[in-house]
Amino acid sequence: MTKSLRIAFMGSPDFAVPVLAALAEAGHEIACVYSQPPRPAGRGKKLRPTPVHQWADANGIEVRTPRSLKKAAEQEAFAALGLDAAVVVAYGLILPQEILDAPRLGCMNMHASLLPRWRGAAPIHRAVLAGDKVTGVQAMIMEAGLDTGPVLATRETDILPTDTTGSVHDRLATLGADLAVTALAGLADGTLTPVAQVEDGATYAHKITAEDQRIDWTRPAADVDCQIRGLSPFPSAWFYYTPAGETEPLRMKALMSRLEDRSSDAVPGTLLDDELLVQCGDGKAVRLLKAQKPGAKAMLAADLLRGLPISAGERFS
Repeated sequence: MTKSLRIAFMGSPDFAVPVLAALAEAGHEIACVYSQPPRPAGRGKKLRPTPVHQWADANGIEVRTPRSLKKAAEQEAFAALGLDAAVVVAYGLILPQEILDAPRLGCMNMHASLLPRWRGAAPIHRAVLAGDKVTGVQAMIMEAGLDTGPVLATRETDILPTDTTGSVHDRLATLGADLAVTALAGLADGTLTPVAQVEDGATYAHKITAEDQRIDWTRPAADVDCQIRGLSPFPSAWFYYTPAGETEPLRMKALMSRLEDRSSDAVPGTLLDDELLVQCGDGKAVRLLKAQKPGAKAMLAADLLRGLPISAGERFS
């Protein structure tokens, strides 16, 4: 049985919730949860707590939501918790050295990539966008650098041609929950030794921007396919389509795709059949499997085409 430790959990999004739940189930004392402050959401713009905050509230755990940990008062309050360790999962704030040094065993971060590849804010998106064949989740000891600390343990998973960022996210969240419990136990009893990262191959996972989202059909088909799957379900890749007889283009979201073994010399963006097979810049094609038109829900291609006929020879811009 895992020895019970007194820990703080620092995290915000859905991805972090399974880790928090697993640590609590393993019998660790969650002294406090730190999360991002509630933010306006929904049509009414009411303040909504993060998923981690909501889970902690539902389970009777104290939640703190400072906007910064740089003030001495916040650091003193953290140190006063008397922690064995802190576990950090997509928290969203930089931890000053005073915070990193406060727990007896330090701060352990669960990072969703195979470091040093994809350090930074959007590692799952970037791995799928880049066409990586494998990714994973790693437990690492935090230091002042961004995701540069030594690695305790790793779980890997393949990125399949049928994967989106959403499906990889969910798989890594499950792997991370199991790994967090194992890695924390190994850190506490000394059976796991942190291994320093190499710097060769280090890449930075920049946040997704608006420039990342618009599809350029002149790019190679493999790149377009990775872009669509890598931005699904959020924030999603998009393109313009002007229906026959209309002058205003529709901004369409592309949510799932598949590479097709077909070549053509058609102009990029041209529909090669009546089932959303789109010509790309290298002469190869991508088939859209799921898309969304403005004001409607996401639909499989067959359902979309029943309400919005798109024929071979038309073009997406």
